[in-house]
Amino acid sequence: MISKPGHGAPAVLFDVDGTLVDSNYLHVYAWQRAFDAEDMPVAAWRVHRSIGMDGARLLRELTDDAPDDVRERLSDAHSRYYRELIPLLSPLPGARELLRRVADMGLQVVLASSAPEDELEALLKVLDCDDVISETTSSGDVDTAKPEPGIVEVALERAGVHADQAVFVGDAVWDAHAAQRARVPCIGLLSGGTGEAELQSAGASPVFADPRDLLEHLSSTRIAALAPGA
Repeated sequence: MISKPGHGAPAVLFDVDGTLVDSNYLHVYAWQRAFDAEDMPVAAWRVHRSIGMDGARLLRELTDDAPDDVRERLSDAHSRYYRELIPLLSPLPGARELLRRVADMGLQVVLASSAPEDELEALLKVLDCDDVISETTSSGDVDTAKPEPGIVEVALERAGVHADQAVFVGDAVWDAHAAQRARVPCIGLLSGGTGEAELQSAGASPVFADPRDLLEHLSSTRIAALAPGA
């Protein structure tokens, strides 16, 4: 049985949606249904490019700053439609194995998610790795989520580490921007649907296909360099 490394051990901060759980396109569908219900059709590609962004900012940008009551209805509708899709959630290839391997290396596994608490609970159930997860964050921990660095900074604080004792793994440009602003190196994954060049331009390096690909190349990354005794 793998034991969780203690508070203060070097940490790997993971985004969850699109990084560990195959959920990004379900979010796109839920948002599209919400926009359609308000007779505000938004093209799927525009929604997809906003996934991982702070929810309030996403709504401001995709609705051209619609009134507060409209944005509130859209947010509530997205949550409702997304809940209907939860049975379709699944871990991305290699996600569970990656988390367990990181913990086995003596590194803290920290889920630096900006998902609402109820969505995070569903994601945790899908991952089924509570025994190796040291800390988590959710949207309730900050006023503004990614690309602002708040979520990353909260994750660092909960892990009890400084930026130079951590690395962030994410799938969106918003993850890379948030990590960069918190001075944490970022590894990118293509599993959320963002291209390699765009992730690299945002500051993610190196970039891998998905958790399994990262796991297979772990020894060449900063994750391995952070491991005690490396």
